[in-house]
Amino acid sequence: MSAGLIAQYAVIVVLVGLSALYTLRKLAPTLVARRQAALAASLLKAGRGTFAQRIGRALQPRGATGNCADGCGTCGSCGPKPSDDNEDDEHPLTFHPPRK
Repeated sequence: MSAGLIAQYAVIVVLVGLSALYTLRKLAPTLVARRQAALAASLLKAGRGTFAQRIGRALQPRGATGNCADGCGTCGSCGPKPSDDNEDDEHPLTFHPPRK
């Protein structure tokens, strides 16, 4: 096996791994956040080196701050508020016949 082929396989493995991580973060964000917090907590234990603790602080997931600026969307109160005038809020669908 040549060195070029090994390098090619290494690049493919890295790209597939990054794609899987991106997909997992999009489809299961709470699972990823829990695992990330566990990894960060293990790196931040007392007695670890400064480099490991620096990586642990960088890996800590951002928590929801409880305001509408973080965009968590769990309470459903973020976004446009419906006005008292329902005419502006309603947008009925209009179907048109196909053009000939």
